[in-house]
Amino acid sequence: MTKIEKSIVFFEKVFRDDQLNTSHISLCVALFQIWEKSRFQNPYRIYRNQLMKLARIKSIATYHKCIKDLVFYRVIIYYPSYNSHKGTFIEIIDVAE
Repeated sequence: MTKIEKSIVFFEKVFRDDQLNTSHISLCVALFQIWEKSRFQNPYRIYRNQLMKLARIKSIATYHKCIKDLVFYRVIIYYPSYNSHKGTFIEIIDVAE
């Protein structure tokens, strides 16, 4: 699957889900942007501050709620590290599903 096909399939999956609100979608856009920069590797490293800035989410509570929801809705798999220097790993669930 090409990079463009991956992006189309990923965003079609996200936009089809009526349970996701604007915070979820902006976080998905930020996650996708970092995933693309990591050359679509799964899993890939993220940093909360970086994601919150890209997604324009100001509240840590909103960020964590959105991450939890994206895991529940099977958009991502979340591997927390609890170490801000190491970052956390995120895996985008197979976009071809």
